[in-house]
Amino acid sequence: MKIGVIGSGRIGSTIGGLWVKAGHEVMFSDRDPEQVKRAIEGLGPRARSGSVAEAAAFGDAVLIAVPYAALPAIQQQVGAQLKGKVVIDPNNPVPSRDGDMAVAAREKGAGVSSAALLPGARIVRSFNSWGYSTMAREANRPAPRMALPVAADDAGAKKLGMQLVADAGFDPVDAGSLAASKAFDLGSSVSGRVLTAAELRQALSLKP
Repeated sequence: MKIGVIGSGRIGSTIGGLWVKAGHEVMFSDRDPEQVKRAIEGLGPRARSGSVAEAAAFGDAVLIAVPYAALPAIQQQVGAQLKGKVVIDPNNPVPSRDGDMAVAAREKGAGVSSAALLPGARIVRSFNSWGYSTMAREANRPAPRMALPVAADDAGAKKLGMQLVADAGFDPVDAGSLAASKAFDLGSSVSGRVLTAAELRQALSLKP
C-alpha cells in the first residue's frame, strides 16, 4: 500500500524504512529536507520524498512522527487531507519539550488527546513507547517476535494498524480503545520493555 510519513526523524525514518523493506511504497516528508534525504538513502525506488501536504495526500495510511507540540500545526496544514484516513500515532507528550499542552495530554492519555488534536482522522496508537534503536534492532527477529500494542476506536483502522505493525516486523497485540492506550503511554509499566505477545498481554491485563 501507499504510506505517507510526516516527520522523518528517528522514529519516522525507522518505521517508514521497515515498511519499505516489507514492500510498501512510502513517501517521506519533514520540515528539514536533510532528514528526508537521510531517511530514503539506500531504500530503493519504493521510497520517495515529498512535502508534508504531498505525503498526506499520497498515503492510504499516514504515520505522523513529530514533537507533540507540532500536532496543532500539522492539523492546520493538512488536517482536511487527513480526515477519514488511518493515521498511525507514535507521538508522546513531553512537558519539558512540549509545554503545558503535554501536561494535559499525559493526564488525559496521549491517544485520546491526539484524536482531539486531529479531528476526523482515524487514529491508531502504536510504536509510541519504544525507542527507535530498540525497534530497529528487534524488528523481524526470529519467533517469538517482539510485540507492540495497537489501540484504536475505529475497527477498520485498528485492523489496518495491526497489519502495518506486523509488516514492520513485530507481533501486533490488540490493546483496545484509544482510552485504553494510556496503559502503554511513555513511562508506563511496559514502556521500553521487549516482550513477546503473551508477555505483553499479561502485562497489560488483556485477554489471551
